[in-house]
This record gives sequence, structure tokens and C-alpha cells, in this order.
Amino acid sequence: MRFTIILLGLTWTGLWFTPDQQGQRLMRQAKYAEAAAAFEDPMRQGVAWFRAGEFEKALQAFSQISSPESQFNRGNAWVMLGKYDQAVQSYDSALKQHPDWKEAQENRDLAEARGKLTKAEGGDMGDQKIGADKIVFDKNKKPSGEDTEVAGNKSASDAQVQAIWLRQVATNPADFLKAKFAFQQGQSQQEPSE
Repeated sequence: MRFTIILLGLTWTGLWFTPDQQGQRLMRQAKYAEAAAAFEDPMRQGVAWFRAGEFEKALQAFSQISSPESQFNRGNAWVMLGKYDQAVQSYDSALKQHPDWKEAQENRDLAEARGKLTKAEGGDMGDQKIGADKIVFDKNKKPSGEDTEVAGNKSASDAQVQAIWLRQVATNPADFLKAKFAFQQGQSQQEPSE
């Protein structure tokens, strides 16, 4: 008589490690989405989704827990999604449970300040989005040496004007970083030709 054992979907790691141990191994390998799928612990799963850039999934995982740490992490995820009012509420909840938490207070203050910067002043724009459709820097333009007037008798080069503009832009973090990296790439490609 012959015995046959069929193992469907089992691997050696599945036999020897718990799902959370498997997830932790994947985290060390920077395979965050795979780690999130492996974790059973909602806090670890939320952290993995956050590191994978899946902030909505991270929120869902953190929402399964009511600890001050989960509230703090929810606040961080809300910030990354550009939902600053919700972030402030999450940080406030964390601070109610842990009043002396320095990082939570700092993040709350940053989220509140960022929220104030993004609020539009003036009339109702309806459902229109404010801002440029696309930001493009001319990589092939040769520096002309001409200056652009900024204020009064002061003048600045095109690069300085662009740098000033980038510092004053109030958009969501993803748009800001995209514009900043495009600007930096344009600058780095202009430098060797000078």
C-alpha cells in the first residue's frame, strides 16, 4: 500500500513560520505589499501597507485597533492622502490617550498648518481643481544670462525664480514632490552643458 500526501499551497516557510513571522521576513526584504498580505496582526499589516504606499489600505488596517499608536498611524496615513482635517482628528485621539506624546503633537501641528495652507481663500470654485495641469521644465533651453525682475530693483535668474516658486507652492505632497523632482532633474541636466 502506498501513501501519497498532497500539499496544496504549502511552502517550507508556511510549515515552519507563522503568518506574522513570514510577513516580518518579507518586511526585511522590503517586499511591503507581500508582507501586508502575509501579516495577520492589523498593526503590522497597516505598517506594511503604509511602507508600500497603499495609504487607504493602511487606514483600513489601523482602523481595526483602538490604541493610541493606531490613531497616530492613522493620522500619518491621512496626511499622506492629503486629508489634513482627518489627520488632526486622529492625532487628537492619540493625544487624548497619551497626552505627553511629543511626536503626535508635532505631527498634529504640522497637519493643522498644512491644512490651513491648502484651504482656498476667496469665492467658491465649485468642483474645479486649482493648479497647473502639468509642470514642465525646458531641459534643452540654454541659459541666456538674462535676469527676471522679482521686486523693485532686485532681480533673479530663471532658476532663482523657479526655486522661489517651488518653495511657495501649496499643493498636496505628491504634486509638490513631482514638481520638485522635475525641477531638480532639469537643473541637473542643465549643469553639465554650462
